[in-house]
Amino acid sequence: MSMILIACGGTGGHLAPGIALAETLQERGHQCMLLISQKDVDTILIEKYRHLNFYKMPGQAFRGGFSAIFRSTMSLFSGIVIAYKLIREQEPDAVMLFGGFLSAGLGLAACLMGVQVALHEANCKPGKAIRMLKYIADRIYLPDGVKLSGAPINIVRHFGYPVRKEVKHILKADACLRLDIKVPNKLLVVIGGSQGAEALNEWVMSSFERLAKAGITVYCVTGLGKLTAGTIACENINGDQITATMVPFSSRMGDVISAADLVVSRAGAGSIAEIICCRAPSILIPYPHAADNHQQANALIHEQHGACIVLDQKNIGQLTDEVEQLMFNDWLLNNFKSNLDRLDRFNSSERIAADIELICGDTIQKKDYVHI
Repeated sequence: MSMILIACGGTGGHLAPGIALAETLQERGHQCMLLISQKDVDTILIEKYRHLNFYKMPGQAFRGGFSAIFRSTMSLFSGIVIAYKLIREQEPDAVMLFGGFLSAGLGLAACLMGVQVALHEANCKPGKAIRMLKYIADRIYLPDGVKLSGAPINIVRHFGYPVRKEVKHILKADACLRLDIKVPNKLLVVIGGSQGAEALNEWVMSSFERLAKAGITVYCVTGLGKLTAGTIACENINGDQITATMVPFSSRMGDVISAADLVVSRAGAGSIAEIICCRAPSILIPYPHAADNHQQANALIHEQHGACIVLDQKNIGQLTDEVEQLMFNDWLLNNFKSNLDRLDRFNSSERIAADIELICGDTIQKKDYVHI
């Protein structure tokens, strides 16, 4: 049995795959501790995972400006000190880093203390933490077709994005029943990512009456603190009551996405992975201010696979037309679903867990050698 420290907090896109991997490793008999941030999104997301061991770390993302850089640098040094103490206490066989500001401190401390370091990059454009830590990594997990300049080829594996076990495709009728929503005709699900998306929320509010008249029910995950939870209603041309349900957060994303005839979403790697897993056709609207414009890269790759349509946020005025045209184009929706089925080829959590066992095996052999 091995012990693995997993740095995965800060955003849902980092935390969700960390949870998925930790659950798989625990099922295989290993111990895990997940290092998460002190953000509200982390606190809320972990509520249903009481069987996992979480440790809240202080930290701050790297941003521009002298004062911000100074605070980030001090946060990094603090993170290294805390990570050093954790490694001394927990004696991990490996550390797994999912990117973000929590990864840097743990990765550097692990390197200094001779612990194996594994990195996971979810996006098609690797982030700052992964680019910095690639030089000390013993293993790097990347999306299909993605390269990381300067990383030795022999340590790279293209194993995909670990998705939580409860995020899986179910029948639309069953999903709607679980969500307690009535859908007379078509359902549009709008997802702004773990942080929410004001632009998408505003579009829902301004476009709902037109969507309702076309018979399109809406379920919108607004993001924490973005909009008050509630339901609004409007009648369609047949007199049916059509609703728009607004929820700040959902711990049942498998049900939410499976219920959809069409999804409008940001293009975070986590959102796309869950959309693939639940076989949902989508219109992706990349967040235009994402670091290194990685959401645009994610969205374009997904579009090239024939699984979505990509729309720039500057053209969001066209979104209602796009939704109406695609929602009732059954031929194209079915084509998207076929391509989504082809993309969901293997269980990434199992593949990564098995590979980490190999890494930990190397570590245990080294420890035994030193002990002798």
